[in-house]
Amino acid sequence: MNPLAQQLNETLQSESPNVYAMLSTLGKAIYFPKEGILSQSAEAKTKATKFNATIGIATEGGQPMHLKVIQETLTAYNPKDIYEYAPPGGKPELRAAWRTKMMQDNPSLESKSFGNPVVTNALTHGLSIVADLFADAGDAVIIPNKNWENYELTFGIRRGAEIVEYPLYNEQTRFNSAGLREALLAQKDKGKAIVVLNFPNNPTGYTPGVEEGDEIVAAIRDAAEAGINVVVVTDDAYFGLFFEDSLHESLFAKLSDLHPRVLAIKVDGATKEEYVWGFRVGFITYASASAAVLAALEQKTTGIIRATISSGPHPSQTFVLRALTSPDFEAQKAEKYDIMKGRANRVKDLLDSGRYGDVWDYYPFNSGYFMCLKLRGVTAEAVRVHLLNQYGIGTIALGETDLRVAFSCIEEENLEELFDTIFKAVNELIA
Repeated sequence: MNPLAQQLNETLQSESPNVYAMLSTLGKAIYFPKEGILSQSAEAKTKATKFNATIGIATEGGQPMHLKVIQETLTAYNPKDIYEYAPPGGKPELRAAWRTKMMQDNPSLESKSFGNPVVTNALTHGLSIVADLFADAGDAVIIPNKNWENYELTFGIRRGAEIVEYPLYNEQTRFNSAGLREALLAQKDKGKAIVVLNFPNNPTGYTPGVEEGDEIVAAIRDAAEAGINVVVVTDDAYFGLFFEDSLHESLFAKLSDLHPRVLAIKVDGATKEEYVWGFRVGFITYASASAAVLAALEQKTTGIIRATISSGPHPSQTFVLRALTSPDFEAQKAEKYDIMKGRANRVKDLLDSGRYGDVWDYYPFNSGYFMCLKLRGVTAEAVRVHLLNQYGIGTIALGETDLRVAFSCIEEENLEELFDTIFKAVNELIA
């Protein structure tokens, strides 16, 4: 094993044996090289005042070399902020700005100990880093039965982990914390579990209330007290889009200092929060009372980044940073929030109006981009295909009964026509 990896592992073993035990085989072996091209280039950047012949970019006139046909569309930006490589951990100013934003959005973090967010190539990349660092073949990854299908690819196919599902809702159509607890405690023989909490949920658009959040935290605490090392990932992709009386903070804060056997990891990003899907800018943040643990995990994380994508795209990091520091940012974001909330409320008004009879139920939703219908008397796939072929309407079929509708991409004035047409399609198939 590389001495740098060994040093990081010794730090973790000394500071938090439980976190060390959570690491996968790859997680134990990975490190960020301190001696090599990046470190030598970084040293030269501060000391090479005459010529810097270290890093693989081209320069001209003291600026990164660039084409006019590209720069003429980006004249608001200094070439050094878009053409150079970003550091593997991300643009330092962006990391600092996102940390500030996290604390503003989650006041409970004020008294917590957590690391500096590391920039990822959006949220899927952040989740894959978690999988690489903590998931080995056979490890349990616990998710609700209504989930984003990419979890299976990221944790199951890529890393060989066992996907363990529990029903998202209980009989009262609230979050099924008892199911989560049962799935966790079933891992006692393994002594380790990875839990992914995704709120607002994709595909249902559900976020638990405060009491439900406390129940989730209690279930994880119970597992830790039973001797299970729990890696808890809050997948906060749709964070901030809370339209009703639900949790309005990430559970990351409550989980950050819950128990020595619990490692809280926040995966979030500008992707959906700031409506910049194609920019691919996300973040991964660790919580620990130990600064040494945070430093070691950051080193291992940047090691994974260096070994896979080297570093994230610099231009999009600069664009997001500019938005976060703009005096117009909050007002513009509030404007988009109001539009999204209006669409969600309109959907709920339509579904509660009684105009659609009993051909479907809908799962509780109060946030995010989506909602799900639970169809009766017809399969979701049949409805999806019929809508597409006969009416030119696209929806997502999930399992036998569930049809996911993304109200996020439908203008509010068109929602009535959309659901009326879905209703028509269902009745045509039933007939």
